[in-house]
Amino acid sequence: MFAAYQPRAASAYQRINVETSMHTIDQHQLVSLLFEGVLSSIAAARGALARGDVSAKCSSVSKALRIIEEGLMTGLDRQAGGELAQNLEALYDYSLRRLVQANAHNDDAMLEEVAHLFEPIAQAWTQIKTTPAPAPTAAAVAPRAEMRVAAMAGGLSHA
Repeated sequence: MFAAYQPRAASAYQRINVETSMHTIDQHQLVSLLFEGVLSSIAAARGALARGDVSAKCSSVSKALRIIEEGLMTGLDRQAGGELAQNLEALYDYSLRRLVQANAHNDDAMLEEVAHLFEPIAQAWTQIKTTPAPAPTAAAVAPRAEMRVAAMAGGLSHA
């Protein structure tokens, strides 16, 4: 009476749903979703590591790596973004290396470190859109975000 569950069909539907959503959301929402995806993938990897589920850990770390590399890094406007874009690129590059190391060494502390690096940036990004005051200009937002990223990047050079 009912057709058997078909993972490939469900996966295709999910992919189409995501692609459709991508065309209907603005760039700010897209970046928010990317940050959320990185953080949830790292959380899933940490949970899988705690359970000893190597396959799920590897899958979750791979997902976080792809989101950073194919979503966040490729979305950087290095020309218009100036120093802020350079700092974010350095943070993303560092995070990629730490995630690969965490995956190879089953190191929860490295996973936690990357999550802690992304959390304030994701929160700040969300607050930019939800601030009820007049919409801040890029010149007003960039210095605050730049200081936060620069402070983190300063700590990264010693790691």
